[in-house]
Amino acid sequence: MNTFVFEPAEQPSLAIAGGDARFPVHRIYCIGRNYADHAREMGAAVERGQPMFFTKPADAIVADDGHGIDVPYPPATKELHHEVEMIVALAHGGRDIARESALDGVFGYGVGLDLTRRDLQAAAKAKGHPWDAAKAFDASAPASVLVPVATCGHPVHAALTLDVNGERRQHGDIADMIFDVASIIHELSKLWTLAPGDLVYTGTPAGVAALARGDRIAARLGELARLDATIV
Repeated sequence: MNTFVFEPAEQPSLAIAGGDARFPVHRIYCIGRNYADHAREMGAAVERGQPMFFTKPADAIVADDGHGIDVPYPPATKELHHEVEMIVALAHGGRDIARESALDGVFGYGVGLDLTRRDLQAAAKAKGHPWDAAKAFDASAPASVLVPVATCGHPVHAALTLDVNGERRQHGDIADMIFDVASIIHELSKLWTLAPGDLVYTGTPAGVAALARGDRIAARLGELARLDATIV
């Protein structure tokens, strides 16, 4: 048995619909510019060849267990942006996973926010620097309760929406993703050895905009998953 010099951090986890067990989070992978309308609003080309990935630490998770959550406004930014995304949770991993079998490893689905310090991202882009400070900060990955595949299957069409203070900001359909779920898993597994507990944030539709303290957020993946948050 290992002896640690201090108590290890708590394991990040998400609630699972229909039971008391929790999903332990291993890593968080994100795909950028996976909706053409969002790529265009960011002034980027619509790329259909090689997907662009980035990561967040597992402890960036803020778990909404179905009762709503408070999300802290991060330091060092004046331009915190919301990006609503479908989340894919993996129960099995591997390397060089074939696209045809990629969905076999999916545990379930949820909805989350890829919160972004947009001003820091713009500054990093201008200098050709990495985006870590803009994307991988504390509490940057709020996430909903997960719905197992055994309950929901593999959704192909589902509205992906985000309201702020009752006003619709983002609306899309997961069918509009440039890279579908199987393709994302296939491409990720060429670069990393995927593992049980990995989450994949699958990109955001157009309509990203700034948030302020006190804003109330309602993110939805059709009738499948919901996340409610307040920026504090």
